[in-house]
Amino acid sequence: MNLRLPAIIGIIGWTVVSCGEAKAPEAATALSLIGTWKLAYSKMIKNGDTTDTYPVKGQEMIKMFNGSHFAFFKHDVSKGSDSSTAVFDSGAGTYELTGDKYEEHLQYCSYRPWEDMHFTFTLSLQHDTLIQRGIEKIDSLNVNQEILEAYIRVR
Repeated sequence: MNLRLPAIIGIIGWTVVSCGEAKAPEAATALSLIGTWKLAYSKMIKNGDTTDTYPVKGQEMIKMFNGSHFAFFKHDVSKGSDSSTAVFDSGAGTYELTGDKYEEHLQYCSYRPWEDMHFTFTLSLQHDTLIQRGIEKIDSLNVNQEILEAYIRVR
């Protein structure tokens, strides 16, 4: 009986302490990525200046993952009916994820000069939010920028 009481108190104490701790972002896994994600916001950092690039009024974007491939689609919600705001961007390819290191090979892109490019990002998950951050660098297009994107899992 004397040995049970300290063990029970220890378990209760550990439970109370562990429930009160904030959860740090966790590393994404290929399994945890699978599904559809909606872009919540994005930022571009170039030459020390940060620009909010999304949300854009009248547009939406999703990114989808299976075990080896990704795809993204962005369009205007007016279905192209207003030529001044009509937008459609898409891309797809393969990816590899090792720890928080996420590497994309963009095989298909509606903006063709970006095709066959490789990008390395870091990914983290916090609840249903996926954070992607890294450098997009394409010398031939004079692109050299850091991006930060946050996606919310679509239910």
